[in-house]
Amino acid sequence: MRFLFLLLIFIFTQNGIAQTNLKFEESDYQSVLKQSKAEQKPIFIMLYANWCPHCTKMKKEVFTNPLVIDLLNKNYICTWQDVEKSEGIMLKNKFNTKSLPAFLFLDSNETVLYSLKGEYNLTNFILEIKNALDPKKGLPYLEKEFLLDPSNANKCLEFMTTLKKGKEREELSKTAHQYLATQTEDQLISEINWRVISNGVTDIKSREFQFVLQHQKEFEAITSPIRVERKITNIVTELLKPYTENLDTISYNKQRQIAKTIQIQKIDSLIFSYDMLIAERTENWSAYKNATIESVEKYIWDNPTLLKAVAQNYLKHIIAPNSLKEAVKWAKRSLELKDTYDGNILISKLYLKINDKNSAIKYARKSKDICVSMNWDLKEINQLFIELGIK
Repeated sequence: MRFLFLLLIFIFTQNGIAQTNLKFEESDYQSVLKQSKAEQKPIFIMLYANWCPHCTKMKKEVFTNPLVIDLLNKNYICTWQDVEKSEGIMLKNKFNTKSLPAFLFLDSNETVLYSLKGEYNLTNFILEIKNALDPKKGLPYLEKEFLLDPSNANKCLEFMTTLKKGKEREELSKTAHQYLATQTEDQLISEINWRVISNGVTDIKSREFQFVLQHQKEFEAITSPIRVERKITNIVTELLKPYTENLDTISYNKQRQIAKTIQIQKIDSLIFSYDMLIAERTENWSAYKNATIESVEKYIWDNPTLLKAVAQNYLKHIIAPNSLKEAVKWAKRSLELKDTYDGNILISKLYLKINDKNSAIKYARKSKDICVSMNWDLKEINQLFIELGIK
């Protein structure tokens, strides 16, 4: 047996994976299905990408372990697929996989028995393989138990806990709402129902989330203010973030109107950050100016880094003198909070842009003093001095 393990490890390390001895395949998914039916063994699939560091780490640190190799080899027909190649693309779409690495445990009819996503250490991954081998911990059994009594909070949470390991939020949300529909409003305010809401509710317009907003203090009492606020913030983030990433300004503005109905200062601050982000990414500097003029002092007045970042964008992209004077005010506030070389040089350049040369010289000299004291490269400040006509 020891010789066999050594041989397996040798093959694994030489080829990245023991494709023959361990039956890991990177092509012909249909043959995997046929083999699964012929041998009456379930299927284990790893979906990965070469650019995914977590996938690479799992391959190197987990799939080289003899116990993992033995568990998979004895109990599954195994395949792993690159989601950027034909078979991998098909499987990624078929099982609605949005994050990597993803691990699917299927029966020969392609029913998902268990699923995982993300990076696992060796100990936890071995535990999850063993969980996947236990029918009473698998998704079909837990789903059946839940559906027999969808008003049972414990069965709902047990099913959701396993779903959460590998499923995307749509399926988790479906289960949560199916259970919560059995609960009256009076019943919703409980510790166990908060756990269901916290883990499964993602729709900002849903009955349950709107109920949380209307009864925020009651939910804070049974969990904590921090957890309730975090849930509200996460829902708004999930609502707005995809549209900023896709630069979909039309959908963003529609969903933004919904988010603004929440009327909590932290949410207003979060919306402001997304307003700035989408305006910057779409290079809509008029919208950027409108958002910042209205909200900088409300939400980032005590953040020197963000104040400088906004002022820097004004320096690069805004022309109106009155708006640039606002940027000077923000940059000065950043210096009050933290006096820095780049903050002083930023103010100098802003003053130069609005033709206030004397003020520009004042802050340029301060920048140079800091630069000299820190023994930094003088190239940038010397260039500014040339533009200002001073020595």
